[in-house]
Amino acid sequence: MTTSENALGRTGVYVDGYNLYYGRLRGTDFKWLDLVKLVEDILSQRDQNERLEGVHLFTAHALAKFAGHGKDSVEAQSAYHRALQAKHGERLTVTYGKHAFDRDGSLLPEFVAGQPYDRTKRTRVWRLEEKKTDVNLAICMYRHAVQKRYDRIILISNDSDAEPALEAIREDFPHIVVGVIVPIRPPALGGETNRRVSGSLALHADWVVKHLTDAQLQAAQLPAQVPTNKKPIRKPTHWGPAP
Repeated sequence: MTTSENALGRTGVYVDGYNLYYGRLRGTDFKWLDLVKLVEDILSQRDQNERLEGVHLFTAHALAKFAGHGKDSVEAQSAYHRALQAKHGERLTVTYGKHAFDRDGSLLPEFVAGQPYDRTKRTRVWRLEEKKTDVNLAICMYRHAVQKRYDRIILISNDSDAEPALEAIREDFPHIVVGVIVPIRPPALGGETNRRVSGSLALHADWVVKHLTDAQLQAAQLPAQVPTNKKPIRKPTHWGPAP
């Protein structure tokens, strides 16, 4: 679809927060990421008359007992979400699912290198699952399509669970331009990335950004202190040096 065929270019973005975190941000100093700035930078490179109107983040509250930094991880996540909303107001929304786990532990097959799967050899483990995030994201994308809120939508995820929603939007609203930004590392020079782009998502997209570089993430960091009407929100110290 050409720019002239879709001149308005009202663009909405849907972010799978945990897929972004585990696929690209974990273990880096880029977690203090300004999602709006990141997408605006990518759209400016595309130069397709796209106007970013809303970024919708879908995630779940961190649980201190499972987080690497305990309560500090919970406070860091809260500070990050508050910083995003303080800077961007109604332009950015956060929708929360939840975490669920079996308090008695879950019995799962034991992994033994070089040995085939044996369901009789099981061990009890903590199994933490994120609930509702995928559903919340899919429903929000589709409802916004029905409401004609955006002319173009962008999904930031590499999770094939989002495929049915994209497929339905492509079939029911063929005028909507669909983009996918895949939150994985670029391949090493002369090598391959550790993760592959979900082919099922790319199948339903008009365009795909296949990875996010360190330079892109570095250029889209929030300021070390985000001003508010009260005390500024500071980047968590264990999230790396100030940008």
